[in-house]
Amino acid sequence: MNIFIGTAGFSYKDWEGVVYPPDLKKRKIHPLEYLAEFVDVCEINTSFYGHIKPRIGKQWCEMTAAVNSDFQFTAKLFQGFTHVPRGMNAPVQFNLTVSAEEEKLAREGLDSIAQEGRLGAVLVQFPISFKNADDTRDYLFALIKKFKIYPLVLEIRHSSWNDPDILARLAEAGVGFCNIDQPRLGASLRGTQHVTAPVGYVRLHGRNYKEWFQSDNRNDRYNYLYKPQELEAWKDKTVQIAKQASKTYVIANNHYKGKALVNSLQLKEMLAGNKKVKAPKMLVENYPAELQAISEPISHFPEKRIFLD
Repeated sequence: MNIFIGTAGFSYKDWEGVVYPPDLKKRKIHPLEYLAEFVDVCEINTSFYGHIKPRIGKQWCEMTAAVNSDFQFTAKLFQGFTHVPRGMNAPVQFNLTVSAEEEKLAREGLDSIAQEGRLGAVLVQFPISFKNADDTRDYLFALIKKFKIYPLVLEIRHSSWNDPDILARLAEAGVGFCNIDQPRLGASLRGTQHVTAPVGYVRLHGRNYKEWFQSDNRNDRYNYLYKPQELEAWKDKTVQIAKQASKTYVIANNHYKGKALVNSLQLKEMLAGNKKVKAPKMLVENYPAELQAISEPISHFPEKRIFLD
């Protein structure tokens, strides 16, 4: 059904010795090469904080394609377009200004992956403080117009955006809706299964209610392992989304200690009709209860290597 399942990000210190063998770098294997053997998509989160260097984006595409010809990327839009800088109050009339140079660098990075035919979506992610109002709607649809050359997906976290008129406008603009799983606190968006474009999108943030707003450490916030019954519910939603979309991306963002990859593999196995999936041997050893029965542990390294300095 053209469903791509994978993780948000690939470069985490706490993945060493859990997801990645400790000698990965010594063997001159890039983490993305290794990851591409087990999942079919990676959401690039570094593009939110900075810009993808075109040379690097091209190499990411080449190295993953050598291992997995179906591998895709999605990428977050640069935070300057979506988030008020830390320490600043939101303007009375919501508007963010990004320099022409920053916009140019953002586009060049995204283009380096799009030109290789590997850019599945650009995620336009707003915080929960971004609420549906006249000024925010104006800003949002002006931003969509600015980047409409890319397959856009909107991630909003405030429930005020879960509105038929907004969904209709997104569909008219050809922008996908990101269906998220997150702790259901206050006005947080509840679990949806909207499809407003050829791209379907799901993001699983985890359900760490205790640490979601309290902790300053993002590792605490995303330290959550989904239970099989929780994943089953999202499997069913994903199937329904995929029936209405050309391509559907399911991204696990509960990254701490490799939990995102564990749940990605579990969901992949469910969607494959309980057919065993390949999994990193080290990850299976760290999560035997979750992976041992459903996976084929793999310990070898990719044969085709493009090491990135």
